[in-house]
Amino acid sequence: MKQTRAIALAILTGLTLVTSGCAVMRGQETVGNYVDDKTITTAVKAKLIEDKTTGGLSINVDTLNGEVALSGFAKSQLEKDQAGRIAAATKGVRAVRNNLVVRP
Repeated sequence: MKQTRAIALAILTGLTLVTSGCAVMRGQETVGNYVDDKTITTAVKAKLIEDKTTGGLSINVDTLNGEVALSGFAKSQLEKDQAGRIAAATKGVRAVRNNLVVRP
């Protein structure tokens, strides 16, 4: 279980670094905030994947200045609510916008 989480976190961290754009260059954030946001995104995504009640792979996580936006699809209202709770409980998260769409 811990090994799976560590592997998932390593993969997500690598993907985050590879796919990250130039938000700092565009003046949207400071370098410190940008790194913090990427760390929060990775932590939330890892927790969603680890949780057996949420479809972590079908939920997109974006963070800007500590505000997490969840998007994608949930199989039930229960899954949507659980994803929001997981995101809100993650260290560094200031607010959560749960934009998940419930689709059976």
